[in-house]
Amino acid sequence: MSNRRKFIQQVGVLAGAFSTNSLFNQLHAESFENAIQNKKHLSASALATDEDYWSIIQQSYTVNPNIIILNNGGVSPAPRLVQEALDRYNKLCNEGPSYYMWRILDQGREPLRQKLADLAGCDAEEIAINRNSTEALNTIIYGLNLKAGDEVIGTKQDYPNMIQAYKQRALREGIVYKQISFDFPIENDETIVKEFEKNITSKTKIIHVTHMINWVGQIMPVKKIADMAHKYGIEIVCDAAHSFGLLEYKIPDLHCDYWGTSLHKFLSAPIGSGLMWIKKDKIEKIWPLTCNGEPQSSNIRKFETLGTRSFAIEQAIGEAVNFQNGIGSKRKEERIRYLKNYWAEKVKNISKVKLHTSLKEAYSCAICGVSIDGMKPQELDAALMNDYKIHTVGIVWENISCVRVTPHVYTTLKDLDKLVKAIEEIASRKK
Repeated sequence: MSNRRKFIQQVGVLAGAFSTNSLFNQLHAESFENAIQNKKHLSASALATDEDYWSIIQQSYTVNPNIIILNNGGVSPAPRLVQEALDRYNKLCNEGPSYYMWRILDQGREPLRQKLADLAGCDAEEIAINRNSTEALNTIIYGLNLKAGDEVIGTKQDYPNMIQAYKQRALREGIVYKQISFDFPIENDETIVKEFEKNITSKTKIIHVTHMINWVGQIMPVKKIADMAHKYGIEIVCDAAHSFGLLEYKIPDLHCDYWGTSLHKFLSAPIGSGLMWIKKDKIEKIWPLTCNGEPQSSNIRKFETLGTRSFAIEQAIGEAVNFQNGIGSKRKEERIRYLKNYWAEKVKNISKVKLHTSLKEAYSCAICGVSIDGMKPQELDAALMNDYKIHTVGIVWENISCVRVTPHVYTTLKDLDKLVKAIEEIASRKK
């Protein structure tokens, strides 16, 4: 009987996020539905200010109450159900790794692929599951058929790991990597599009665009840049590390050709999970970063030849998607934007305080940069942590110098009030 019970439990675990018996349905479905029951008539922006509703969501996280975490742009904590799913899958794997990993959990990749495709609004045959944005985008960058003299346009405000990938190709193969620079915030899409366009030459093959600039949260007009670039026969690589799971959009809506993200940021999937998307008719011309028996095939799975990896992490992603869908992508976007504006609006007129991010909806959502005259970012970051137990991150990169503040759905207004008070007090101490 004990073996039979264990077998039934294992079957339940394996059905996981793809069944009516998912952890989300067991732990949260009823409470989420009850919380929204009398509020379904509210718009996402109206619901964003409803503290009763969001208190239910906040209870789903296990963050340390002794530290106010406001660096969710780096990596976000997973809600409790994702942690429990990860723990269950990990324990199952360790009961017999070569059996439960390769013959059981590996069978869950296709249902997960479809689940992620549904969230991303794309064909499941266009997405590969991997470990983070760097792996996804480096696969694309190194897989592009570029030759000596071919040009790539990026910006100095892109993420370092992508910049270094292009520089390595330039050093090794002779491609030309050009970087333009922006002074953010910019509240005019055409300014950005025209800057890319004026740097195009007959040799330009690729434009690399970061959907949401990780340093200060500027939302870039990817679709407008892509539409402009396609007129010249140029392809678009989109770094969506900070936009997926935060902004409500479907990947094809961006009109890009290649796209990559991390799932452990705003989607709150397990740490070390990512996603890559390649437009279907372009898959066969991208070489895999790791070996594959058919490197020029049109099968997206050629990019998943990673050898042994964490099947537990991979399968727990499904519960993160359930959690996202339980809230609703637009509701989540509007709540996090509200939280960002809540604190930023309160500090923007404090003497010596400067914001480095637009507060307009079209140009920002979660991330906002802040500085205090006379203080280096590292000094402000240290003061917030040492004196107020508020964790942020100091940013010094190219022409950007500020502290990055990034709330998430579990962040409370009480936490943000403490941030505002801290900034006010720190600024008042500067002469």
